[in-house]
Amino acid sequence: MEEKQYRKIINAWCMYDWANSAFATTIMATVLPTFYSSVAGTTLAPDPNQAKVLASSYWGYTNTIAMLIMAFSAPVLGAIADHSGAKKRFVGGFAMVGIIFTALLILISTGDWLMASAFYILGHLGFSGANIFYDSLLPHVARPEDIDQVSARGYALGYLGGGLLLVINLAWIMFPQTFFLPNAEIASRVSFLSVAVWWALFSIPFFRRVPEPPAMVIRGESANPIRASFQRLGHTFHEVRRYKELLKFLIAFWLYNDAIGTIITMAAIFGAEINIPSEHLIGAILLVQFVGIPFSFAFGWLARRLGTKRSILLSLGIYTLIAISGYFLQTALHFWILAFMVAMVQGGSQALSRSLYGVMTPKAKTAEFFGFYDVSSKFAGIIGPLVFGLVGQLTGSSRLGIVSLVVFFVVGGLLLAWVKEQEGIRVARAEDAALAEAAAVGQT
Repeated sequence: MEEKQYRKIINAWCMYDWANSAFATTIMATVLPTFYSSVAGTTLAPDPNQAKVLASSYWGYTNTIAMLIMAFSAPVLGAIADHSGAKKRFVGGFAMVGIIFTALLILISTGDWLMASAFYILGHLGFSGANIFYDSLLPHVARPEDIDQVSARGYALGYLGGGLLLVINLAWIMFPQTFFLPNAEIASRVSFLSVAVWWALFSIPFFRRVPEPPAMVIRGESANPIRASFQRLGHTFHEVRRYKELLKFLIAFWLYNDAIGTIITMAAIFGAEINIPSEHLIGAILLVQFVGIPFSFAFGWLARRLGTKRSILLSLGIYTLIAISGYFLQTALHFWILAFMVAMVQGGSQALSRSLYGVMTPKAKTAEFFGFYDVSSKFAGIIGPLVFGLVGQLTGSSRLGIVSLVVFFVVGGLLLAWVKEQEGIRVARAEDAALAEAAAVGQT
């Protein structure tokens, strides 16, 4: 492949991170949760405070439903995509679902909490489903020596794209008349539509330039994609001992990514609990988005010199300091400092985890294996917030809840240090060679 064509493919793949990250920032993290509480869920109870409590609970249930549906279906869908050679088409199908139901959020108004939950669940399924197959294309589009840098570039562009649209959306909501919008509620609803438009528009380079990897049918496999997917899953579970290093990495990732996700989802609530003003909370979210860009690139550079695993371990060390420092958090300045520290490592740790997993995955099974990767991250997202909440409830303060995350970082880091990544890469390449031979025999 020509260098120029290779660069176009890489840039197009990374642009999808720019496109869909608007859903993560505006829909998942910032505007929709607030809108759900202050508008859609206001009729849940006669008392406004009780309505807010119920809205928060219902929002939690909504996210749990979306997570569970995706977690149980991801490996099967991944195996179907590998069998059919349809990774890119699956990205397109799920992205279309996500875009449509994100756009439909513009219809939500006062009391429409059930409709908001339904549209969000379907939009979230589209977002998460497309990400499985998008991530699974990484080992196909990037050369082995470039995979860390390509993954980091994708995260950096995601920070930039999601951050830019979030700034625009917040400006609409804070100053609606300036943008010819009648009020903040309408501005919020228009922001939901803008995410759908942004996602669709900036996905175009991905669908135009990223090639679809060929299917690799295993000998003896059913011609029916669904039946073949379960055959592949059965084979993978049977042969999981051969992927010992990959399995060790998944367990380590399950632990430390759980703590990372908990910090992302609980930081604003924790800040509000200790009376950090809302403008500082919003500002810190934006800080993470934009400061995360150069540091994502920096971790891609660091991986070349220090190694991927060591770079992840460095980020976990910094996260451990963040969790410990959270216990002593008192002022808005402290919150900004911790936000900056999170921005230093958030994108890099996730980008390098994605690329390390990618190089230890057989190319013929990337969608299936990234389905398991997605499952681990989805189920991991349950434990951290639960521990955080239980510790906070039992002790009467969320400060010890933050400190409890140190266990996840330390144990996850120790397991990661135990992973022999070169052995994992060797097993993956041997599996690729065996599957290629089996496919060749099947065609003769």
